[in-house]
Amino acid sequence: MTATRTVRIGSSHGLHARPAKLFAQAAKDSGLAVTIAKDSGKPVNAASILGVIALAVEYGDYVTLTADGDGAESVLDTLTELLTTDHDQDAAG
Repeated sequence: MTATRTVRIGSSHGLHARPAKLFAQAAKDSGLAVTIAKDSGKPVNAASILGVIALAVEYGDYVTLTADGDGAESVLDTLTELLTTDHDQDAAG
């Protein structure tokens, strides 16, 4: 089963090192093939922190996630929550 979702980035500084690491680790831990693409750009492996950072995703940008395998919707639920949370606000508090 393949699931796709478009998500708006909630971290006030975008997907820089800390949120990108959290996101990539969660994608890797899911055990599924997950990709992330910015706007209509080329999808990259969501489990690759370098690939995620290279997308240069900023606050408010839209990304498209695709997961392939059993439990794909659940994986996208988890990843969506990570992307819509402002991790920079958490770090400042």
